[in-house]
Amino acid sequence: MNGRNTRIARWAVFGLLVAALSVVAAGCGGGDDGDAASTEIEGLGSSLDEIKELAKQEGVVNIVQWAGYAQLVKEFAAATGCKVKAKDGASSDDMISLIQTGAYDGVSASGNASVRLMTTGEVAPVNTDFIPNYADVQEGIKTQNYNSLDGQPYGVPHGRGPNYLMFRNDIVPADTDSWNVIWDQDQLDKNKGKISIYDDSIFIADAAVYLKATQPDLGIDNPYELDDDQFNAVVDLLKTQAAAGVNYWPGDVAKQIAEYTNGDSVVGTTWPYQYVQLTAADPPVAVTAIKPKEGTTGWSDTWMIYSKAAHPNCMYLWMDHMISPEAQAAVAEGFGEAPVNLKACELTENQNHCDEYHADDEDWWSDVYYWTTPVADCGDDRGEACKTQEDWEAAWTEIKG
Repeated sequence: MNGRNTRIARWAVFGLLVAALSVVAAGCGGGDDGDAASTEIEGLGSSLDEIKELAKQEGVVNIVQWAGYAQLVKEFAAATGCKVKAKDGASSDDMISLIQTGAYDGVSASGNASVRLMTTGEVAPVNTDFIPNYADVQEGIKTQNYNSLDGQPYGVPHGRGPNYLMFRNDIVPADTDSWNVIWDQDQLDKNKGKISIYDDSIFIADAAVYLKATQPDLGIDNPYELDDDQFNAVVDLLKTQAAAGVNYWPGDVAKQIAEYTNGDSVVGTTWPYQYVQLTAADPPVAVTAIKPKEGTTGWSDTWMIYSKAAHPNCMYLWMDHMISPEAQAAVAEGFGEAPVNLKACELTENQNHCDEYHADDEDWWSDVYYWTTPVADCGDDRGEACKTQEDWEAAWTEIKG
């Protein structure tokens, strides 16, 4: 979406590795949907029937996940013989560090982790012939740069969602429709010390989205492709925000939920999960969550298999399970996201869930910029002039002081 599907091919720094992976895939005779290369994983069955038999022998699958992602685990274990052991990751960097230990068979990775994992070879391409439910995943979400490499799938899409602007509607005006409440100085002064911000360098893109809409002279097109002038303007905006007093929340969402509940935070960026939890509380917290008029960042996460998985057959069955209509319905409502398998829409308890989360409304997603990994190649005639992941991380440390 928004021209990002081709960026992987331009990663010169990873050119040799990409070429090597392409050779492996071609040598296995894969088709357009990437039905090969995955059999390079040691111990993986050569057919779906064999995978099911071998999974019973493995008996377990160890996964790294965003909190709340694993659904219907008892049903999965009963059907496959694979017990699910889940470890929650608190950030994309955390996901990468955990999968690198070799203790896990797979991971639910956002774009700013999945891209790095694909290019370093720590996750493997998948054979979609062995994942029957993949056929029902929305076509527009397949083979994106955050879940595929050179057109080869490296996992299965989990779901997608926006990073919302959330505010206490008993304190912040109920008709708020702009990100200016967390960026403009007068608004920062009003909410000083009560602004809630995601503690990750990827939040730099949120500032870029705002400047893209409000300072068009900067020429920002893709918020992850920032040259020196654009990046400096974004960092300056973030420093101004930080100076006003910010409550940074980590991937452990409990901190943000508590702060909105007790009023320590009244406005900021959030995931749909926190909004769901706050409005479902007893009594519910008076919060509103919206996609502001400037657009927003977002995520389309992917279940990926570790290239040296100890239990690859259980992991294949887990990937198929998590894109089944039943699991998709459960996680979509539990986390507050759009399912990627639209058959789930018939199974949600709230029959309007898919409409409310814009599951098949591609126009609504057109100004949602999915997380990915910043690289030097700007993707246009600027060449290798854009800031990299390392630049973003260094800047984030400086912004926070």
